[in-house]
Amino acid sequence: MSNPTVETILDKAVAGQRLSSDEALGLLESEDLLPLGQAARQVAHRHHPEGVVTYIVDRNVNYSNVCSAVCTFCAFYRTRGHEEAYLLTREEIYEKMDELASMDGRQVLMQGGLHPDLPLAFYEELLSDLKARYPQINLHAFSPPEIINFATLYDLSVREVIGRMHEAGLGSIPGGGAEILVDSVRKRISHGKCTSAEWLEVMETAHELGLRTTATMMFGHVETLADRVEHLISLRDLQDSTGGFTAFICWTFQPDNTPLGSRLNYERTTSHEYLKTQAVARLVLDNIDNVQTSWVTQGEEIGQLSLLFGANDFGGTMLEENVVSAAGAYYDVPEERIRDLIAEAGFTPKRRTTFYELLE
Repeated sequence: MSNPTVETILDKAVAGQRLSSDEALGLLESEDLLPLGQAARQVAHRHHPEGVVTYIVDRNVNYSNVCSAVCTFCAFYRTRGHEEAYLLTREEIYEKMDELASMDGRQVLMQGGLHPDLPLAFYEELLSDLKARYPQINLHAFSPPEIINFATLYDLSVREVIGRMHEAGLGSIPGGGAEILVDSVRKRISHGKCTSAEWLEVMETAHELGLRTTATMMFGHVETLADRVEHLISLRDLQDSTGGFTAFICWTFQPDNTPLGSRLNYERTTSHEYLKTQAVARLVLDNIDNVQTSWVTQGEEIGQLSLLFGANDFGGTMLEENVVSAAGAYYDVPEERIRDLIAEAGFTPKRRTTFYELLE
């Protein structure tokens, strides 16, 4: 059929057949939200028929905000020498980790800017130190742009960087820095950051070395719907090859306090658009088992509703979050509230590890 209807495309996805780029674009162009959500929920149920929605007790540790890249969508970074630039001391990091450990936390998401000065030994020693002190907490650290930055600064290959970090204690790699994996988009919103191919190279290499990673997408800025589709297909193709992505997380661009938001007078992307995009992602990414909600940018009510639009994971408790909150999105949802929201949506809440092992 040359021009299939949305209903036909959704039937195909629910039946377990792979969607094409054109079909995915047709779904994103649709404004009929409820059928998309129903189909995404059916596909999520096929991946997770047990009726469980998971979450992880974690926190973010942004060890530094110094960054040599210029991302117009970011309100967090500072240039070297800026009065608000910082680098956390080891003792400050210990304090944050102690609090996480006291709550039986199992993951720390540790990221910083593309720091131009720190030696590689700083990162290796930090990882090995934290791994020795907190062996139960997985070190989910250093997004692909940071890995590329390390390789460039220290004249190493991506494989060498990841291998050394893994040996030092790195447990998995977060999917940050993906934004939209289309270089024409990346050039418009960021300078001095890795290309789409380099982002994918980091993830492919990590998977080859036995590290699992997450995949992300930040949308609602200058990209087109076709760009979103290209991003999703790139993730699906890599997952076909390596199987190393544990989960997919998408969130909307937060415009407050950012140059991009100020210049283009952006309004926040609607919840309708967020739910639609997450649902389509669930239908397209047939080889990625888990889809996380983004309550951090959407709030608890839309976070809960997203469980009916293809998500099967509520993400982390995030005892601390600095990046999107700098852009005006701040929501605080404690663990007990997360459990209540999951239960109210009709699912059984369960804690998990980074690798989706159930802890209860």
